[in-house]
Parts: sequence; C-alpha cells; structure tokens
Amino acid sequence: MNTDEYLFLGFIAIPILFLLLKIKLNKNKSGLRSHPIVGTLPDFIKNKHRLLEWTTEILSSATPAQTMVLHVPIIQTVQILTSNPLNVEHILKTNSKNYPKGELNHFKVRDFLGDGIFNSDGENWHFQRKMASLEFNKRSLRNFIMEIVRFQILHRLIPVLDAAVEKGTILDLQDVLQRFAFDNICKLAFNVDTGENILRDFMKAFDESAEIVTERFLNPVVFIWRLKRFLNIGTEKRLKESMKIVDAFAYDIIRTRKPNHSDDLLSRFAAATNGDNNNNNNNNTEQFLRDVVINFITAGRQTTSSGLVWFFWLLSSNPGVELKILEEIKSIKAKHHDDNSSSSIFNFDQLREMDYLHAAISESLRLYPPVYIDTQTAAGDDVMPDGTHVKKGAFVSYCGYSMGRTESIWGSDCCEFKPERWLVNGVFKPESPFKFTAFHAGPRMCLGKEMSYIQMKSVVVCLLDKFKYVVANKSPPELHLSITLRMKNGLPVQFQNRETENLFL
Repeated sequence: MNTDEYLFLGFIAIPILFLLLKIKLNKNKSGLRSHPIVGTLPDFIKNKHRLLEWTTEILSSATPAQTMVLHVPIIQTVQILTSNPLNVEHILKTNSKNYPKGELNHFKVRDFLGDGIFNSDGENWHFQRKMASLEFNKRSLRNFIMEIVRFQILHRLIPVLDAAVEKGTILDLQDVLQRFAFDNICKLAFNVDTGENILRDFMKAFDESAEIVTERFLNPVVFIWRLKRFLNIGTEKRLKESMKIVDAFAYDIIRTRKPNHSDDLLSRFAAATNGDNNNNNNNNTEQFLRDVVINFITAGRQTTSSGLVWFFWLLSSNPGVELKILEEIKSIKAKHHDDNSSSSIFNFDQLREMDYLHAAISESLRLYPPVYIDTQTAAGDDVMPDGTHVKKGAFVSYCGYSMGRTESIWGSDCCEFKPERWLVNGVFKPESPFKFTAFHAGPRMCLGKEMSYIQMKSVVVCLLDKFKYVVANKSPPELHLSITLRMKNGLPVQFQNRETENLFL
C-alpha cells in the first residue's frame, strides 16, 4: 500500500473505532440501551429466548409512556413497541388508516397466509371483511356453530378422554385441543369431516410453516431470511416444502367440497365471490379460496386451542376458581332442570348465563393472549398520544402479553389469575378492547369473538363436569412463540372421571 491508501484507511477506520469504543451509550426514553452502529441489537439478541418477558420488563419500566424503540441502523427498520392503551386506540381506531399491515409485513407472511383477511390491506381487506361480517352476523351460522361444537365434543373429544381414563394414560392436552379445534373449524368452515384420519403430515407441515414465518419477524436482520429464501436453503427451503403439503390440503378441500351445501363458510365465500361482478381482483379464483382456507384454519385451530390450553393450566393451580365454575355449572343445570343430563352440553342461552366462566376465560386471555403481539406499518409520519414520534415506514406494535402484566392498566395484582376483576355484582362487565386486546380492536376487531367464547365455554363445561385432571409437570410451561402463543413442551395431563375420588400420576 502507498501512503495515500494508508491515509484513506485511517480516515475511515478512526471514526469507526471511535464509535465502537465509545463508552457512553445512548438511551431512549424507555431506558433501553442503544449502542453505536449496532443500536439495540445486542440487547435484543441477548433476550431473544425470553422476548415477551424482556419486552414486558422494558415496557413496565418505561413509565408513563410504556413504549420502547428498537433500532438497528442501516439493516433494520425502526420497531416501536407499546403497551399504552391510549397508543393502542390511536393505532387501531383513531388513526387506523395510517397503520395498515404494510408491504413488508405482508411479504413476510404471504407464503403462509397469502392475501387472506389477516394479511391484507385496502380494497382486498374491505371486500373480505364485509363478506365475513355479513356471514358472522347471521343467526343460521350461530346455530350451525352450536350444532358442530356439540357433535365434536360428544363424538370426538369425550371419546379421546374416556379412552385415556380407561388406560390411565397421560395426554398432551395442547395436542388434544389443537386436534379438536382443527376438526371443529374444518367442519364449520369447509364442511369437511376429518374423522379418524389423523392428517399428521398436514399438521406437522402447518405448524412448521407457522413457526418459520414467525421466525422472520423475530430475526432483527431482515436480509438474512430473504437471502435464505432467494437461495432456497435452510428454514426457507423447509418452508417451501411444508407449504406444498399445506397448499395441497387446501386445494383438495376447495375441489372436493359439496357444491350444494351452503352452510359452511367456504361455500358462502365462494357464492359471494361468484356473485360479485364488480370485483376486479380475481377473488373468485382458487387462489383466493386457498387463502380463505388457510386463514380460517389459523383462526379456528391456533387461537382457540391456545386460549384453552393456557386456561386449563391456570385452572390447575387455582382450585378455588375451578370450584366456582363447577358451582355455576350445577346452578344452571338446576335452573333448567337438567341435573340428570349426561352430555353436559349447554345451549347458546345457557352458555351466555355463565358469567363467572366468561370472566375466568377472559382473565386467562388477558394473561396469555393467543395473539401476543400485533404489528402495523406507519404509512406516514405521526405522533402517538404518549409523545412518541413515528416516522413513515416504522413498524409499530402493541404487545398484548405485556399489557396484561402492566400495573397501571390492571392494578397491583395484574399478574394474578383473578376472574373477579371482570365481575360487577356477579355479572360480567367487558373491558375496553384497547386494554384487553385478545380480540384486537377497531375496524379489524375479531369477527369470531363470540364463536370463540362459544367453543371455549362448551369445552370447559363438558370437560370439568365429567372429568378431573392433574397436570403432570407443576413448573410453569415455557412460552413458545409461533403464529399464536403456545407451550414449548405441551401440557401433559392425566384425566379421571369426576365421580372417582382419587387421582394418581
């Protein structure tokens, strides 16, 4: 090298070394450390294995804003996370037009969810939302839901648990509930009876696809997964292979569905798209219906099973809550002269009378929301109610898991499982959807909220009325982040008929 080259390298190296060796670290208003050049990346990597716990700690300490900013200069878009209900209302309602999913978020999930309702914006989202809203508000659909839930519990779920009782085996309740939710949504949405066909290949491929897509969001360096996708290597290669199985299942449902059966949701969507002559987005194609299938399976299988498995975990360590639910079941049976019923399946009106159970399920969803974090993209510059400045293109997320553990929202007992917080004189009182975000809020609020409660309450009533259960591992389950919040190693449980006195593991 000549003298000029050495001078040039020195000119570049000196400021870089100065930044790398700089002792003083910048801090944003949440107290999160921002290092020179690498920004908040070191803290993120250090805590990636406990991301929700770490996020909750930071947001809780960031008073009064309850907002944190993650930033890795050059290689990552600014990520703003908040647990402030005022910010959530601003993002999801007041200024929701400025916070669509955005192109990059859409691209991250498109391999899996396609252009379905959970992964679309603009006219495509409005079209699907309008169509789904019309269907979910029909009484006939509610009756169809009740009919299917009753059948699936009596003829699918109960026999599995009866067999486990007879053999004295330990079941993974997470797996059992996922299978139940899958059978349920397949019958409701597509009029497909999965029967004894385990469909293990599909289940495995679906779960693997969901986890790889989730990992894209958890990777702070965007170009890494995009490069792997371009080269078709590693997890991105596995995603393509898994999606072939998932797509084959979806297209098989579409091509073999009963054309004259109009009760299931897929047929209703197909009829609506065929009758929409003004739709210029080719929504009446098999690709559109494929996206409908995958989005419904995600909503019906993942969220309901996640909500239920965390509920039964919390209930196992809160026997007083279980006793109150059993008393409520007994009270409603007596009220409706149903003491001798062996089915333990309540109708819609009886389920609505169960205020305490509704409160207990809501309390579980507060602490363990299936959709633990939700991310939008800022379409333009903005300032949130807590004063946080948002630049165009920034990712803006609210963390439902953290919100459920925020003292300023729920009080000093925010980490306790306490159904009574939802009751006023014994009657369930809903909270603002901007502080209880389990079902989202604003224009994108979950249309299946009532359906979810119907399914969860029906399962809980029947299971608790007929069975006692003991969780094999008393340690709190590890969080497993996928499309929804799952338990890392499942929930091993042993069941016994309730009339039997002793239960041993």
